[in-house]
Amino acid sequence: MPSPSRRPHPQESQPPDDRRRRFEDVYAANRARILGYALRRTNDPQDAADVLAETFLTAWRRLDDVPPGDQARLWLYGVARRVLANHHRGERRRSALAADLGSRLRDGLAVQDTSGVDLTGVGAAFRGLPESDRELLALVGWEGLDHGEIATVLGCSRNAVRIRLHRARRRFARALARVDADAPETAAHATSAAPATSAPATPLHATSLHAAPLHAAPLPAAGRRIPNGDPT
Repeated sequence: MPSPSRRPHPQESQPPDDRRRRFEDVYAANRARILGYALRRTNDPQDAADVLAETFLTAWRRLDDVPPGDQARLWLYGVARRVLANHHRGERRRSALAADLGSRLRDGLAVQDTSGVDLTGVGAAFRGLPESDRELLALVGWEGLDHGEIATVLGCSRNAVRIRLHRARRRFARALARVDADAPETAAHATSAAPATSAPATPLHATSLHAAPLHAAPLPAAGRRIPNGDPT
């Protein structure tokens, strides 16, 4: 009696050499983008390397699910996002105290852009946003994705991305305004406490950040800018 036909395993759907070649092509085309994504969202390059490795391990295991062309990059962003979420949850469980200390230390460091403008206030405003707002703004400002690409990464509709991004920008603008309003009081206190020969501190609203529109303000610790209006 003939034995029943065995359904091939997904990894047997193509010869091993073809699978390896396709994975190598996907890796070579997307490694730098995914590593940059991870580096901008972790505090330690080793953590970013772990995220990169886990993302491409998932890609190897699910190679048949990886879409062709540029869609592969968006698929990998989605995987990296979930890997990072697991990483951050584990990190919080392991050391909530260390995370709090790291945040305090980062808040105390002055952030400078290439023009020499002090962007500490911008960084504080950005870190004060909800995590979902930070992720949306970062996908636009750091990764340069448009509405459709962000929708693919987050698994939602283009319209939902448009609405959420609009609200995130409004909340970021309000956070910046609060920082700007607090800056003169802080500067006045610093001036009164300084020796008479010291130059008065420059308030935040006197910098080019205040003079520039919101969409031109750089995100903290990155050279990319939030695009003007909705990206297309």
